[in-house]
Amino acid sequence: MKTLVRDILVTLAIAAVIFLALRTTVQSFDIDGPCMEPNFYTGQRVLVNKVVYKFREPQRGDVIIFHSPNSQQGDLIKRIIGLPGESVEIANGRVYIHKDGQVLPLDEPYVPEPARNAFKGNTIPENAYFVLGDNRNYSDDSRGGWVVPRQNIVGQAWLTTWPPGAWGLVANYPFPEKASGAQ
Repeated sequence: MKTLVRDILVTLAIAAVIFLALRTTVQSFDIDGPCMEPNFYTGQRVLVNKVVYKFREPQRGDVIIFHSPNSQQGDLIKRIIGLPGESVEIANGRVYIHKDGQVLPLDEPYVPEPARNAFKGNTIPENAYFVLGDNRNYSDDSRGGWVVPRQNIVGQAWLTTWPPGAWGLVANYPFPEKASGAQ
């Protein structure tokens, strides 16, 4: 009898440790809205890697889940476009990064339709990120005058888990840091 009780207690302790480890490292997030279509769509579920940014800084091209900076309900999903110290411009549907007097045009294969409206942003503050939805013409994002503070980032979208046909790793697009002369 003692062995059975001990085995049950050990099993419960192991289950509790595994549960706590998963809760602190991974989170599920349900997509709601068209802002990231066609890459993510309403009803899709992704797992969020909550520890990746403890080991490295967020990078341009990362798809992140974050607490809304405008006190909107719930968390949001967007793609990081601008990093601290840079500014973002959209001209003729193309996104440009301005940094240290140089201009970096972004190649964005994940964008289904270029943005219709031009945009010119201010310098992104330290510990903040400029984010855009992949579905540029149907996304409430940093073009609205807000950026994502570092402390609001929950984690990086990592794995699509629902529906079963969409199961797989999330495509994060790292960008080469090549810039042209100032424009």
